[in-house]
Amino acid sequence: MLREDRNETGQLIQGTMEMLILKALARGAMHGYGVAEWIEQTSQQVLKVEEGALYPALHRLELRGLLSAKWGASENNRRAKFYQLTAEGRKRLETESSRWARLSAAVAFVMQAS
Repeated sequence: MLREDRNETGQLIQGTMEMLILKALARGAMHGYGVAEWIEQTSQQVLKVEEGALYPALHRLELRGLLSAKWGASENNRRAKFYQLTAEGRKRLETESSRWARLSAAVAFVMQAS
């Protein structure tokens, strides 16, 4: 689950976590902690990624063939699983990015209506 900072809880739109994971991995292979850190830093600490949601999402994406994974050593020389996008994952990211742009524009339009 992603949660907004300042102890405000609540799920974001379904599929958002997976889309953000795909976006993070578009930059190259990363381990789970790196994915979470990138999302938090890129959102200026507004979005916090909880481990209990991150690792199951990574596993689901891998099972669906959107990610591939291999074991390696992290920056601090610990064993870590590194994930990267597959060709199918890149296609899904493009699709989800377009869908998100349409959805967020529609919500913004409604919110600005008088």
